[in-house]
Amino acid sequence: MRIGIDLGGTKIEGIALDAAGREIARKRIPTPAAAGYDAILEAIANLVVALETAVSEPCTVGIGGPGAISHKTGLLKNSNTTCLNGRPLREDLASRLDRPIRLENDANCLALSEARDGAGRGLRCVFAVILGTGVGGGLVIDGALWPGRQHIAGEWGHNILEANGPPCYCGRFGCVETLLSGPGFAASYRALGGQDGLAAAEIVARAPRDPIAQAALEKYGARLGRALGLVVNILDPDVIVLGGGLSAVEALYALAPKTLRETAFTDELTTPIVAAHHGAASGVRGAAHLWSAHAP
Repeated sequence: MRIGIDLGGTKIEGIALDAAGREIARKRIPTPAAAGYDAILEAIANLVVALETAVSEPCTVGIGGPGAISHKTGLLKNSNTTCLNGRPLREDLASRLDRPIRLENDANCLALSEARDGAGRGLRCVFAVILGTGVGGGLVIDGALWPGRQHIAGEWGHNILEANGPPCYCGRFGCVETLLSGPGFAASYRALGGQDGLAAAEIVARAPRDPIAQAALEKYGARLGRALGLVVNILDPDVIVLGGGLSAVEALYALAPKTLRETAFTDELTTPIVAAHHGAASGVRGAAHLWSAHAP
């Protein structure tokens, strides 16, 4: 039995899978980010206990979350849940759970899940994207995660898309994440004259009857296509899989390819952009897969 934990900015989800990849138990709790680092550790530990109780046997534990482990320090870096940065998250969780764990970037877990038995199954190069509270990417080649030399492969969220764009928590301006995250989409809507205080899902729902919401959605789709065009020029993947809350916006699958075709350096673009086959469960399933026989 394998437990996967998806540590997000607003929720922590856990799943227990059997050896055949079938879901046996699932549970979701809010992320106590405002309460700080120790509260998050405690929440994850309690979630693992609850899942093991549900399946009545001990399990391996894989965790997907924002950021990556620094090879230099062994500490977490690049997380948009900033209280995790500079902390020995993997070691602290292993200590709390009294077992070894595997910890990977959440977008890597999404990519692994979709490459194994999802939208990228049977394909050699799968690039997966999270469009949610933050923006991340993960890369799987020939069925195995490709973390890269610095463990930052796929981190397209902190490439600069618009040099004069808004500030990012990383210290740069105009990062893909600041423009394509859910909060970034809402900020773009407000900048165009839209109502303050609306979340991304509410803005999308308004688009058919609200010209400002429609304009914001079209701008978002164009930005997404340009940003993915940079990825295609470097990786030329067999498929691009979208996950995260904004991946459910059907209009993006028509809007993004327009500017993707303009940006990609090719006379014929055939790279499909598809929704994650496992939807919101992809990341947490990928975390569980970190302990499968062929995981790196």
